[in-house]
Amino acid sequence: MVAVQHLGNQPQRTCIGCRTKGSRSELLRLVSDAGGSSVVVVDERRRMAGRGAWLHPSEACLALAVKRRAFGRALKGATDAAAVERRITAGTHAVDTPVAAATTVQPESGSEN
Repeated sequence: MVAVQHLGNQPQRTCIGCRTKGSRSELLRLVSDAGGSSVVVVDERRRMAGRGAWLHPSEACLALAVKRRAFGRALKGATDAAAVERRITAGTHAVDTPVAAATTVQPESGSEN
């Protein structure tokens, strides 16, 4: 029997590199740059428009995603992941902090109730 881990109401996303599920707080959201270009960018606030893909912030998952050509499939032809690679390598050389702790999320206008 397989033990099922209950994470409450946390949304689950699948990493395009290792194909395992994880919570949104532990994955990076990636989107293709506006204007139909092939550049993949990291959506730090997780609010950018368009289709998103999710990736663990590790060099191993990045290498798997590149090897599997997952960026092009997940983001409709976006293949230039240089910005993602810079973000992940900068994160691994810095202090190891979770993605949620590394970013500050400001409430959207009108939601300060």
